[in-house]
Amino acid sequence: MTTGTDLWKRAKELIPGGSMLLSKRAEMYLPEGWPAYFDRTEGCAIWDLDGNKYLDLGFMGVGTNILGYSHPKVDEAVRKTIDKGNLSTLNAPEEVYLAEALIELHPWADMARFARSGGEACAIAVRIGRAASGKDKVAFCGYHGWHDWYLAANLGEDDSLDGHLIPGLEPNGVPRALQGTSIPFQFNDLEALKTILENDDQIGVIYMEVQRSEPPAPGFLEGVRELATKHGAVLIFDECTSGFRRTLGGLHLHFGVDPDIATFGKTLGNGYAITAIIGRASVMEAAQTTFISSTFWTERIGPTAALATLEVMREENATQRVHEIGTEVQERWHASAEGLGLQISTGGLPALANFSVRGLDPLAVKTFITAQMLEQGYLAGPNLYASIAHTDVILDGYINALAPVLGMLANMSDGELAVQLPYGSAQSGFKRLT
Repeated sequence: MTTGTDLWKRAKELIPGGSMLLSKRAEMYLPEGWPAYFDRTEGCAIWDLDGNKYLDLGFMGVGTNILGYSHPKVDEAVRKTIDKGNLSTLNAPEEVYLAEALIELHPWADMARFARSGGEACAIAVRIGRAASGKDKVAFCGYHGWHDWYLAANLGEDDSLDGHLIPGLEPNGVPRALQGTSIPFQFNDLEALKTILENDDQIGVIYMEVQRSEPPAPGFLEGVRELATKHGAVLIFDECTSGFRRTLGGLHLHFGVDPDIATFGKTLGNGYAITAIIGRASVMEAAQTTFISSTFWTERIGPTAALATLEVMREENATQRVHEIGTEVQERWHASAEGLGLQISTGGLPALANFSVRGLDPLAVKTFITAQMLEQGYLAGPNLYASIAHTDVILDGYINALAPVLGMLANMSDGELAVQLPYGSAQSGFKRLT
């Protein structure tokens, strides 16, 4: 029992779900023993409440810290803002500067709005898209947050969202009247989207990630763009996860397909709360015909951090570097596994890489790797959220620590693996905590 594991038990009695973020629940990593809370950070290092140091080779703030934790230039910019004042009756000029910077990176866009979380950004984008198209329904694929418009897909008899990243999402509290307003389709299935649009003329928004795991098939994104234009739907690319991990800006720039709106989060502030919604003026102006407003969307720290993060990304060539780091790690995973006679499959954007072990239960593998790596001072599972703080020396140490863990898996069956997990496997998806 550590201070962090003890505090987590207290948290579950005081905070519904224990944490504000599903992905930070201790049970998502280890049923017992996950340190749960941090005291301080630097680079890719995290110190827990007992002063134990861990190297984060898995998660990096659930994908937020592309530049590493506590980056000195970003933090210094924020400190200067704090000294001057974070929020006042007047507006922060940085929000204008940030709008200009993002529009410069995306020549198809003309205007921007800002929020502080990914779920907010997605909800704002949907509201603007519906207002601009004059139609209520949304066709979507992928994960887009916790708001009513998205969870409405699970109001039917089937679990429509189970194939879109997080299974088990309950729509309790979502008005039943929203049933049928959000209609899912599978990524790379252009015919499915075409059928939805042809059978329902009230689809006003097509909302999708550019890529999460498998890349878009040739012609898929182009086909979606053509269908959106043909049917008068606003095309929104959710880049809250994929943005700035392959190109300086949205991943859609790499594929050469422009949406009507794009949303950004996670990497934009390198750990500080800032998200963005950018789009064509003809669509974004619809925001003035509906009410979208919040006091803390106008605070100064978020856009200040984003401007500093963009500057460091340019200076450090961060987007290309995290792509290369992820590609290298995927190759080294394969090399290590092959040398041990273990068959693995890799997936995801290189900067958001993951692997699975063929023939073994994925959750059991995740739990086993997490437990074994934690003992060696790593926060790591079968995945990597790449950061420029992952230096060659750190990566070498990580691969050397992981190799014997993979070696143990190479000689296990599911039954033998289960014996190694006395507290069971980590949770997957949304479940009620006890």
